[in-house]
Amino acid sequence: MSDIRELLRGLDVFSGELPDFDTGAAPADPRELFTDWLLDAVRAGVREPHAMTLSTTGTDGDPSARVLILKDLSPDGWHFAADAGSRKGRELAGRPAAALTFYWSPLARQVRIRGRVTAGGAEASAADFLARSPAARAEALLGRQSTPLADLAARDAAVRDSAARIEGEPGLVAPGWTLYTLRPDSVEFWQGDRDRRHTRLDYTRTDDGWKRGLLWP
Repeated sequence: MSDIRELLRGLDVFSGELPDFDTGAAPADPRELFTDWLLDAVRAGVREPHAMTLSTTGTDGDPSARVLILKDLSPDGWHFAADAGSRKGRELAGRPAAALTFYWSPLARQVRIRGRVTAGGAEASAADFLARSPAARAEALLGRQSTPLADLAARDAAVRDSAARIEGEPGLVAPGWTLYTLRPDSVEFWQGDRDRRHTRLDYTRTDDGWKRGLLWP
């Protein structure tokens, strides 16, 4: 264990040339700044810049987190999809609040978003499902996420059967597939600095719009 500790302490962080963050020029709406940062990550060649950690809370009060893909950003909020019968779907049904975390390591940038989550209608959810690749639809159609699996051969056989169903019925939609929207109450933008002079800009929703303020690192 001591070797791991020394290894971790020796790893470099915040290396290379990092972007500036002019908080005074930040837009009034956090969605606009998020879009700018996301596009910066795309241009910088960050792998899977649309990957995000979705954090939810179970009925027992314990947290749960996993990485999903951002599906869209609109005036309503940040959009993602999942099966309503999955663990995250059940947790959102019981407590419809969540947090999203984006981290673009080469740029030393992080965005944290908290808010309420609503489930989309059947039409929007079906459109999202049908926009997925055949392989992704075949896996989602199983509806068995997080349930016990006897062996990998059983998984492979089930996916093959599911893929065959989709090939025969290209319009088939998983019954529990749901497009969710997180309407943010707060959005924080964090820009890392090699000398640990990190910059944090927080947006908080108010009745009159968004209030901006700096936070200590």
